[in-house]
Order: sequence, then structure tokens, then C-alpha cells
Amino acid sequence: MARFEDLDVWRRSSRLCVQIYQGLAKGFERGGDKDSNKFFYYAKSSSGELRTQIYIGIEIGYISKILHALIKSRPA
Repeated sequence: MARFEDLDVWRRSSRLCVQIYQGLAKGFERGGDKDSNKFFYYAKSSSGELRTQIYIGIEIGYISKILHALIKSRPA
């Protein structure tokens, strides 16, 4: 088995985390509500993609059910 850091799912998940933070930062820096909301929706979309990657990781055995329970129990 390859190192976890070398797996495509890990690389994609890392990029999604960055996209979430970038979307939030851009949204906060925009002047108007309409423009800000666009970037907040981008961040929300990336968050949904990341959540899907986590579920896939659980289903194929890359993420243990215990780790998933820990992630899910953390406050948002």
C-alpha cells in the first residue's frame, strides 16, 4: 500500500481544505453581500465535496469508523 500522503484522495482532500479557507477569506474581503455570498457558496460547495471524500474513504477502508466518529463529534 502506498503512503497515505501519496494517495489521490489525500491530495484532493488537502486541496479542498485550502479551497474552503480561500472561499471564506475571499467572501469576507468582498464589499457587497451578493459578491460575498458567491464565495461563501463556493466554500460550502468545497465543504460538501470534502465530506463526500471522507465518506468514500470510510467505505473503502482508508478512514476508520473510529476516526470518523471523532471527526463527526467535533463542534462545527
